[in-house]
Amino acid sequence: MKKTVTALTLALGMLIPFTTFAKNNVVVVATGGTIAGAGASSTNSATYTAAKVPVDALLNAVPQIQNLANVTGVQAMQVASESITDKELLSLARQVNDLLKKPDVNGVVITHGTDTLEETAFFLNLVVHSDKPIVVVGSMRPGTALSADGPLNLYSAVALAADDSAKGKGTFVLMNDDIFSARDVTKAINIHTNAFASQWGALGSLIEGKTYWFRNTSKRHNKNSEFNIENIQGDSLPLVQIVYGSGNMLPDAYTAYAKAGAKAIIHAGTGNGSVANYIVPTLNQLQQQGVQIIRSSRVPQGFVLRNAEQPDDKYGWVVAHDLNPQKAKLLAALALTKTKDAKEIQRIFWDY
Repeated sequence: MKKTVTALTLALGMLIPFTTFAKNNVVVVATGGTIAGAGASSTNSATYTAAKVPVDALLNAVPQIQNLANVTGVQAMQVASESITDKELLSLARQVNDLLKKPDVNGVVITHGTDTLEETAFFLNLVVHSDKPIVVVGSMRPGTALSADGPLNLYSAVALAADDSAKGKGTFVLMNDDIFSARDVTKAINIHTNAFASQWGALGSLIEGKTYWFRNTSKRHNKNSEFNIENIQGDSLPLVQIVYGSGNMLPDAYTAYAKAGAKAIIHAGTGNGSVANYIVPTLNQLQQQGVQIIRSSRVPQGFVLRNAEQPDDKYGWVVAHDLNPQKAKLLAALALTKTKDAKEIQRIFWDY
């Protein structure tokens, strides 16, 4: 909170100062999702319709947030997050960027469906040049459910966005009292409220409106990013697609995506991003045709080692490091707005 001396009162011949506390200004940008969902009854915690409740109703349901900050709301869109495309993602990033450029806005909270929440948060982490807090928040239960988690998550997200100590630490995901880095958080459970996790741990916790920090992220983000939403034109990104690794694969998915115009393919391989020996010729052929091949892993923890399992240097392939396939897809798309050189794309994956 910012302390400002507002008046001096003269009483009994003595000058007695008193103070008030100026609250920060936080904008809640609503996009839909479960946090804006409604079920048929209070016992429906897993079956419901997402993206029904408008932003004003969300804010009015948690009046306590006005004790944390001066909070206003913007309805950016109203959609279940699995239906978000490049068009919505880019539009949201531009809206958030424009809001944060305003001197009287101290932080932004984005309410979002949990299915692709991690992707939106990571994208904002890469393209919005601001050191002001950006907090992406959702819920696993609709607001109509018994023990709904959305109201407390929203309260905590506003508290984080209003906290000056959150400046410069990157874009956050706030769920279930945990503060995660947008870079390495992922949805790990699909029905429980402790749905989000990071193999590297939370950045901190937010309890009863107070922030507790434990670590920072070491990767490039926001103001330090070479990507900037202001330099991205149009409403689409270079096409990148994911192929899921398994036993007894066919090459058809890779070739079909290439024919559809994919500029890069994320191979969500087994183990260390492994590629079956009978698939290697197809990937090499595509790479020689200009399609970037990026080895990620379907395994939720660990990271892909370069030149392990496959001779990446020899083939001109890229490894996704510890980014999961869906985040590798976003970073690859952004990288392709700058370069088609595999070595430079690999450098970008190391940096971010």
